[in-house]
Amino acid sequence: MARASRIAAVMAAARMARSLQAFLLAATVASCHAATRAPAGGIGLKPDAAEGIETASTAVAQLRRDIDALFADPALARGFWGVLIKSLKTDETLYTLNACKLMMPASNMKIVTLAAAVEKLGWDYTYETTVRIAGRIDNGVLEGDLVVVGSGDPSLMAADGSADRLFSRWAGQLEAAGVRSIAGRIVGDDNTFDDETLGFGWSWDDLPDDYAAGVGALQLNEDAVRITVVPGAAAGDVAGISVVPAASGLSVDNDVTTSAAGLPPSIAARRLPGSPRLTLRGTIALGAAPIVESVAVDNPTLFFVSAFRSALIANGIDVRGPAVDIDDIGDAPARSDGRTIVAYRSPPLSALADRLMKASQNQYAETLLKTIGLSAGAATAVNGRTAVQAILQPWGVAPSEVIQRDGSGLSRYDYVTPEALVTILAYVDRDPRLSAPFVASLPIAGRDGTLSNRMKGTAAENNARAKTGSMSNVRALSGFVTTADGERVVFSIIANNFDAPAETINRTADAVVVRLATLSRSKRP
Repeated sequence: MARASRIAAVMAAARMARSLQAFLLAATVASCHAATRAPAGGIGLKPDAAEGIETASTAVAQLRRDIDALFADPALARGFWGVLIKSLKTDETLYTLNACKLMMPASNMKIVTLAAAVEKLGWDYTYETTVRIAGRIDNGVLEGDLVVVGSGDPSLMAADGSADRLFSRWAGQLEAAGVRSIAGRIVGDDNTFDDETLGFGWSWDDLPDDYAAGVGALQLNEDAVRITVVPGAAAGDVAGISVVPAASGLSVDNDVTTSAAGLPPSIAARRLPGSPRLTLRGTIALGAAPIVESVAVDNPTLFFVSAFRSALIANGIDVRGPAVDIDDIGDAPARSDGRTIVAYRSPPLSALADRLMKASQNQYAETLLKTIGLSAGAATAVNGRTAVQAILQPWGVAPSEVIQRDGSGLSRYDYVTPEALVTILAYVDRDPRLSAPFVASLPIAGRDGTLSNRMKGTAAENNARAKTGSMSNVRALSGFVTTADGERVVFSIIANNFDAPAETINRTADAVVVRLATLSRSKRP
């Protein structure tokens, strides 16, 4: 009798443990907004339907085993992965691993920024740049300043000649208005944006590089210049340096020397925050091919108006005053003064999104974050982040799931859950107002953008569309892929804190996406 009581007690305890385990599992799933899965069996269905569901269930179970095997690679043991994969057709969770954990997303943060931007601004949104004359025109001479007012257009490029063509057209419009000479200054009015050009939490040693270029209301050539380094005539000579566009505002200290022929180059750039002084150190081998570096300017506004001033002179308009940032002068003309001669609008957001996402252009993302903030009252990153949270909450993304500090993901203070990224992507995909241009902006596996050389020759090539993310010890890949049955799947795969080579991490993420592309629920065992 005592033995029976003990058995009963053990069985009761086991039932209680199972109930608690089930409760905790349900709570975990609920907190992560997991989708309800399709039934595993075929109860209440015709035999052929039941068999079809069983086949589908078997296919998904095999998918999970295959993905588990990929992540079981010993080379990945020290890293941390967050993964969520869902069917857009059924909302079924096909695979999940740490989906509710906050992860550094790198450039997957651009998914958050673009989604919020298009919801707030619309795909037709454009940036306006105006040129105003502040003063009277007397016998072809503008007795005053020429003021350029920007609103953040990130798309005007010098590298492809489009800036020269546009500035030439503006010069023609000034001449048509009777201006052949400007007695005053070329003033850059950047007051639409705040003066904080850099993102919160950016590493100081990133700042010389073009991917860490600051943003402003007036922007040219993505606020970066091209520096070309050539070897000297003999070993030990100082290397030659050229800067294009020349009116960069940078002061270059050249400490690069010419080394013996055949030695590998070693060139490092350094510029402190808020300083125009760029130091280049290192060596370039005698007889070596030129080395080209793209570096960020210090003051985007001064860079813009300096280039515009040079273009006006090249197009026959005499400019007697200097190019200046409106923040550096105390007698700036008011925006209400004078009249507008030029009103130029950028390409729409639907076109800008391609450069943002396919090339992973950080400056575009930071510009959009401030533009979102402007629509909410002031063009600051803080306002932008607050507005993004307000946009995402009705979509089912809690503030605790997206900790945003910049627009691009360059900050190591950014954190996002894979669940949040999947929720955002699924919402955008299902909203006809948002979907088509957003999906079109994503890199295509094996074809273009940052995925042009990945997943080639696989079922994912020209199939998967996804945003990459890459910085030290962070790799991310989130987007869409279509299975062998034509079922569209949304996924987010993020790796943090790994010690394996980045190529190993990318190959693992790619292998997951390729496996999804081969998934078939309809094939019978």
